Amino acid sequence: MGAAFAAIAQRREAFEHIVLADVALERAQAAAERFGERDRFSAERVDASSRADLVALIERVRPDAVLNACDPRFNEPIFGACFDAKVTYLDMAMTLSHPHPECPHELPGEMLGDMQLAQHEQWQGAGVLALVGIGVEPGLSDIFARYAADELFSSIEEVGVRDGADLVVEGYDFAPTFSIWTTIEECLNPPLIWERERGFYTTAPFSEPEVFDFPEGIGPVECVNVEHEEVVLIPRWVDCERVTFKYGLGQEFIDVLSTLHKLGLDSTEPVTVRGQQIAPRDVVAAVLPDPATLGERMSGRTCAGTWVRGTGKDGQPRSSYLYHLADNEMTMREYASQAVVWQTAINPVVALELLDRGEWKGTGVLGPEAFPPGPFLELLRELGAPHGLLELPSG
Repeated sequence: MGAAFAAIAQRREAFEHIVLADVALERAQAAAERFGERDRFSAERVDASSRADLVALIERVRPDAVLNACDPRFNEPIFGACFDAKVTYLDMAMTLSHPHPECPHELPGEMLGDMQLAQHEQWQGAGVLALVGIGVEPGLSDIFARYAADELFSSIEEVGVRDGADLVVEGYDFAPTFSIWTTIEECLNPPLIWERERGFYTTAPFSEPEVFDFPEGIGPVECVNVEHEEVVLIPRWVDCERVTFKYGLGQEFIDVLSTLHKLGLDSTEPVTVRGQQIAPRDVVAAVLPDPATLGERMSGRTCAGTWVRGTGKDGQPRSSYLYHLADNEMTMREYASQAVVWQTAINPVVALELLDRGEWKGTGVLGPEAFPPGPFLELLRELGAPHGLLELPSG
């Protein structure tokens, strides 16, 4: 993800220097050397689980902002280090949730991002910004929700994020196109739903299946409830009655994840194997192909979007799907990044440039909805990634 971000940022003059940091220095060096601009790209070693190590790196390289491109299990130390160093923080996924101990499929426990959002006043008092969830989902999907509320609707009944694709990975029976560690986390945790009258509540994984017809030839895909940050973020800044997130996983993908869960292979608690402590989920991640290496075997497109239903500015019922498409052939040809990774990485590029210009500004812990959506969508178009708008039958 960090390398994909750098490949996009390389084409933007606003980025004077980018430090790529990894626990494996050689991996960061390989990524930095790929761009051929030693005055703009450098590599550092850092242990992202160590708050002190992160603070030392920040103080040494003195960045204007830190982009967390790690798995969300590292959010707490990175987030904390940025607060200690008083530097702008961005991430593309928020701190992890913990299901309710007694009623996991009815009541939320600790929700996604609770730890970060609870520190809003401390960050605000320090005059520092933490922009959380600024990938594609969460991120662009949230910006679509704010844009719909500002420009398209007078009142909103439901904001429903819907994600689907027709991507195919040649040569593998099962090859997730994104981090399997994160995919297991979001798909097997109880999905979160928000309603104005009821508040937050949860359901069973893969609940409430529906077929959504995705645009530009992708076609109908069955989508199911999945835990995601938009349900936490959107109600904080967008006036609506209900928020959901549904993902087009496909039955085979659901069956594999369900089997992993039944076998306990989704667990992050270490077990003893021949005298070694190993987390089962880490084993699953180790035996599957690295999503970053799948681009040349992939074909097809991925669609991220936000379906908004309510009353339009003209007082009539309205149902609109705002979406963004990424074609793997284009992203590999132009950026050497597979489509899912590229579609996520382009959004913090846009956000950082808007912060640098002063078109986005703020302090505290804020989601993408807290900022004006127009400049973001315009700059996204300038980068060659315009969004689409599909009007659906209001019934």
